[in-house]
Amino acid sequence: MAEAKPKAALDYLNTTGQAEFEQAIGKLFEKNAWVAARTFEKRPFASLDDLYKAMTEVIFQASPAEQLELILSHPELVGREAVSGTLSSQSQNEQAKAGLTNLSPEEVARFNEYNRAYRSQFGFPFIICARKHHKSTILAAFPVRMQHRRDEEIQIALDEICQILEFRLKDAVESSQ
Repeated sequence: MAEAKPKAALDYLNTTGQAEFEQAIGKLFEKNAWVAARTFEKRPFASLDDLYKAMTEVIFQASPAEQLELILSHPELVGREAVSGTLSSQSQNEQAKAGLTNLSPEEVARFNEYNRAYRSQFGFPFIICARKHHKSTILAAFPVRMQHRRDEEIQIALDEICQILEFRLKDAVESSQ
C-alpha cells in the first residue's frame, strides 16, 4: 500500500511563494493551475474553511470558458483514463472507494453507455463526488441528471467539483495549530 503523502500546513501556504503554493494546491484541480494561482492572491487564510471558500469563489467567478475547461478536465467515471491507468491518484482512489474498480461487465457497459449519452447531450463528462456515492447511486444519478438543461448541469458539475475539492483539500492540507 502506498505511503500517505504529508499534508501541507496552512501556515506554510500562507507564507510560501506562489510557485510552492501552486504546486501544493494545484494538484487538487485536475490540471487547472489557474484556480490555485488566483487563490494565492487571496491570502492569508485564517482557516482551512477560509481557504476552501476562496477556492470556490475563484471557480464561481471564473469566466464560462474557464469553468467549462475545469469541467472538461475531469475524467469520465470508469472511462478511458481508468482503463488505461492514467487517472490521477486522487481520482483513482475516489473511484475505487465508490466501488467503480470492481464492476461486472454489465455495469461497465452501463457506465460506458451513460457516459456516451451524457457527453453527447451536454458536451462534457458527468461529474459527481464519488466519495459521497456508491456505484449504484452513481448509475441511478445519470438518467435523473440527463433530464436537466445544459446550464443546470454546468452548475451541478461545478457544485460537484467543489464537493470533490473539499475532500481533497482536507486530505492535502492541515490546519495550523
